[in-house]
Amino acid sequence: MINDQIPMTNPQSATCTEPSRSIGNPQSAVAAIVLAAGESHRFGQPKQLMPVGDKTMIQHVVDITLDSPIEQVIVVLGCRATEIRASLASRPVQVVVNEKWRSGLSSSVQAGLLAMKPEMGAVLFVLADQPGITTEVIAKLVERYRETQAPIVVPTHRGRRGNPVLFDRSLFRELMEVKGDQGGRQLIAEHRDELEEVEVETEAIFTDIDTADDYQRSHDLWTDSNLSKA
Repeated sequence: MINDQIPMTNPQSATCTEPSRSIGNPQSAVAAIVLAAGESHRFGQPKQLMPVGDKTMIQHVVDITLDSPIEQVIVVLGCRATEIRASLASRPVQVVVNEKWRSGLSSSVQAGLLAMKPEMGAVLFVLADQPGITTEVIAKLVERYRETQAPIVVPTHRGRRGNPVLFDRSLFRELMEVKGDQGGRQLIAEHRDELEEVEVETEAIFTDIDTADDYQRSHDLWTDSNLSKA
């Protein structure tokens, strides 16, 4: 279903409730928050609008997320929000503009959390500059969460952890207290004995695009042959 109207959400007007976890519920709803608020300082231009195949990078990552077993997709924008939002006009996503994007990644994490529907049981944080991520990787993370109700689910490749990372609602309060550019790293360290690791076949879970050189080197991560691998 295509929705031409993308609602703009003011994070300060939303609420973040915290119902009890539904242990053992295999149908726990999962939302995805696509983090796309940065200014691409090292890249030199908005990397969200760089081409990936016949789409922009943000379109590609959002479409991968929409094609995954996710019940709500939120895109958090900040720098050059109007321009980037326009590229998503035909997609059924909720756009949140984080006016505090300069204060670090955690402000975007929290802006996205405040926009989540109250029935969502968990959230997957997707990086807008990680175009090699696949629907298969996301599906494996969601499936493991629904099987285990683990507080954190992390993808790994050859024992090394990457992104995206899924967090259960029981950790939302802690995520709302994180500062600066920490994102969820602090919680992963604090809850390392409780998290679930999901081994995947792709190295794309490590690769985000920070510079023009990264973009050139990572091109084949989003080719058709690699997009089928998880």
